[in-house]
Amino acid sequence: MVPFFPKQISTKAIYLYLGALTLVSLLFLRYAMHVEYIAMGIAWVVGFFLLSSYLSRKWNAIPQKRLLLYLFFTALALRVAWVIFSYFFYLHNTGIPFEFSAGDSLWYYEESTANIHTPWKDIWNYLFVSSTTVSDSGYVFYLTVLAKIFGDSILAPRLVNACLSAATVLLVFLLAKRNIGEKGARMAAIFICLMPNLIFYCGLHAKETTMIFLMLSFLERTDYLLRSKNYNVVSIVLPIFLALILFTFRTVLGATAVFAFITALVFTNTSVIGKAKRFMFIGWAVLAALTLTGGTIMNEVEGLLEDRESNQVNKRITQTARGNLWAKYATGTVMTPMMMFLPFPTMVDVDQQYNQQMLHGGNYVRNFLGGFVLIAVFSALFITKNWRSLSFIGSFVFAYLGIISMSGFSNSERFLLPGLPLLLIMAAYGITQLNAKNYKFIKIWYWIVPVMALAWAYFKLGSRGIL
Repeated sequence: MVPFFPKQISTKAIYLYLGALTLVSLLFLRYAMHVEYIAMGIAWVVGFFLLSSYLSRKWNAIPQKRLLLYLFFTALALRVAWVIFSYFFYLHNTGIPFEFSAGDSLWYYEESTANIHTPWKDIWNYLFVSSTTVSDSGYVFYLTVLAKIFGDSILAPRLVNACLSAATVLLVFLLAKRNIGEKGARMAAIFICLMPNLIFYCGLHAKETTMIFLMLSFLERTDYLLRSKNYNVVSIVLPIFLALILFTFRTVLGATAVFAFITALVFTNTSVIGKAKRFMFIGWAVLAALTLTGGTIMNEVEGLLEDRESNQVNKRITQTARGNLWAKYATGTVMTPMMMFLPFPTMVDVDQQYNQQMLHGGNYVRNFLGGFVLIAVFSALFITKNWRSLSFIGSFVFAYLGIISMSGFSNSERFLLPGLPLLLIMAAYGITQLNAKNYKFIKIWYWIVPVMALAWAYFKLGSRGIL
């Protein structure tokens, strides 16, 4: 077992990124990114890989309580620093402390602050009773609570984001420890702590940070419930409550949570879940499904399933009409096999996609670690053959990413983001399984990752007919 992130791999990742960035910038010099986005990408990539290697070694043997303390405050410091920096960065570049082309996040802020003096009864009726959809209602309600406490402050909710994101690191450690062992869990938690994309969203009013915290809370508490021999009403009701909340943030995420829970009940080894416990929980799942049937949540899920094909087609038609000539080829059949390492990094300046350029370094990290995710899947299926024990988190991430890849948002970083924490757990597991034989695959992956970046830059420019 490899108990830490090897320095030679982290160094190689940095060199490959710098090489890919240089090559893309030179080949498409006319469309090279602005210096600030290049510098931002270098900081994200170098910081992640150097610190991941260093901290996974340094914290490899320290006591668990001290590790969790270090993880939380390191994550919190990084996130608070980014919240403050991004506030002034956006203010300087856009005129308002919101991201480029702010849409949903600005709407969330305006909705919540408009409710500051509104009675709770009216707010509840507006969001949950008279509304025809549940998706987003939970997040608007959450922001309204913060607005009633902190007023119309923009920084306050983002600082709360930083705290929730730092707490997510601890949830990942607890979840990963039960699934891939403590050594892998330490590495996974460090990856989450340093992951650029997760840090980035703390500086926005978007729902992703809060949603991922709730998602990990559901996964961790449900996994604990499935594996624990001692359970009570609270330990059973809490995961159900968290799953229901997920529906009010993103309907697909709530549906995926239910699917993953049922999958775990069916496939997890009897040594982990006893027969009596399995049948009892299946009964709970059936009861929950019957409760949802016919309600707003179920109607919304059915609508999403029925419209997923037409949504994808319509998205491609819209993109093609806007000049993205090759968008019609990005179908679910093409994108699904790549879901474990999407999205690709945008290393060219096109269509003023500045948010994507700011995150290109984080997306490169995802692409690079995707090779270890593949090793994790192969190992679980054919080497260690412990896929049944990993069926809960595995079914969750693959079901969610599979749904997204079949929609019109298969390369949307924001929609793919909820799958990232679980992919990082899998990447950490893949690293612990490294040996001389499967490292040969990683050597091949070293060539594939830069090609991804180059091919995506060519696709971005070529599909717009500007090459």
